Amino acid sequence: MPGRSDLGRADLLTMLAELTAKSAAEVPDRIGSMELAWLVHLIEQRYERRLDLSDDDLAGIRTVDDALVVFRASLAAPADG
Repeated sequence: MPGRSDLGRADLLTMLAELTAKSAAEVPDRIGSMELAWLVHLIEQRYERRLDLSDDDLAGIRTVDDALVVFRASLAAPADG
C-alpha cells in the first residue's frame, strides 16, 4: 500500500468502538489522548509501519476527521527503511 491509504472514517470509528465497547454509531467525534494512542497503535499494526507523527500533528488531532487527515498524510508519505 505504499503511497496510498484505504483508511476511512468508518475504520477509525470501528477501532474506537473496540476501545470503548460501544457501537461505531455511538462513538463520539472528539478524541482524547487515550483514544489517539489506541488509533496510532492499531493503524501501525494494520499497515505494518510506524507513523512518523510530529508533536504538532498529534496536537492538531481533536476529532475523528482530524485524525483521518493526519493518518492518511502519514501513510501516503514514503516509509523509511
